[in-house]
Amino acid sequence: MNSKKPSSKSNGNLTFEKSNKPQNLLLQEHEIIERCKSIESQLPYFLDDFFLYLKSSVALTTRQAYLEDILFFFQYLVQHTQKVSADSPSEISTDEIKLITAKDVNRFIGDYCTHYIVEKETSQKIVENQNRSLSRKKSSLSVLFKFLYREELMDKNITDGFNPIKLPKPQPDAIKRLDIPEVQELLKLVEFGHLFTKKERTYWEKTKFRDKAIIVLFITYGLRISELQQLNLSSFNFSRGEFRIFRKRGKEVEMPLNQSARQVIEEYINLERPNSMELEKVHEDALFISLQNRRMTIKSIRNLIKKYTAHVLKTDSRKGYSPHKLRATAATSLIAKGFSIYDVQNLLDHDNITTTQLYAAHKKDVKRGIVSNFEWTATSDSKDPNSSESDEE
Repeated sequence: MNSKKPSSKSNGNLTFEKSNKPQNLLLQEHEIIERCKSIESQLPYFLDDFFLYLKSSVALTTRQAYLEDILFFFQYLVQHTQKVSADSPSEISTDEIKLITAKDVNRFIGDYCTHYIVEKETSQKIVENQNRSLSRKKSSLSVLFKFLYREELMDKNITDGFNPIKLPKPQPDAIKRLDIPEVQELLKLVEFGHLFTKKERTYWEKTKFRDKAIIVLFITYGLRISELQQLNLSSFNFSRGEFRIFRKRGKEVEMPLNQSARQVIEEYINLERPNSMELEKVHEDALFISLQNRRMTIKSIRNLIKKYTAHVLKTDSRKGYSPHKLRATAATSLIAKGFSIYDVQNLLDHDNITTTQLYAAHKKDVKRGIVSNFEWTATSDSKDPNSSESDEE
């Protein structure tokens, strides 16, 4: 009896079994999985069930972040405390883990993590963490110690004693995004390059169609930078007028192509993008290609957006807006044009409607608009009661 082998996707020496996901995403996930395995190999054996728990309960990138935080904490225990006698994190025993208290974790987060030095081969790097980063480390350790308590590897739930970390409440007025006139100036810049220096125009001439396509996708769909960077030629179905993206937690979503997006993508593909036959196999399906004929990296896309927005904002290139600010621009622009916050939530893939409501609350000059239409005295015909004029002659 003949049996068919499953279809596969290969990349060099790697072969991926048939999947709906494009090869570049499978390769990216493979690299994260390998990084997670490497971290797990540096941690104690009794955390094997915890690793399995993370694998099935959180997103892949979250799993990596948790593991990195936990390894960092265990390295701290070995190198900077007397709590353990182990020479490495992997040698820490269950008896030593039971000695860890909430106070130890509070000192690690509130004292050590706020300011520490990373030793490199030829230099030292000073790291300072603000409350948002400290809060994430606290979350990682909370997940770990709650699991250990549930599995009876800890005698008590020490997370009850973790110090709170105050995070600033998101304020609509603090949301940075481009106004409509600034968006128009951004599109004009990528079209004509009129604000660029002579050197910048040299590069702009080579990439203007690509850059315009990137900017239009950001401000139309509010894509996350990873969603845009992962786009392929095969992501687009022009006959059906849609393209596929993969969102957080691996959600596969079909996005409709409007006329503007279709036009800039087709112009880029037909007029500027290198022929796929000229590219290495690993990059031949990538949509956005660098001048080095490789898939653009997240860093290069971020730098590109900061460069363009810096010119529009008339500021230093380092102070230009990130792609996430263009995501905020898309959200506020859609809401300003009258679209429902629920529709915008769906388009931008917000988990919580309260996130979208922040953009709905942010309207330019809303305070000025209210008070300018609510005058008490400007049109008053009342007379000064102290006036000597009489109503009767």
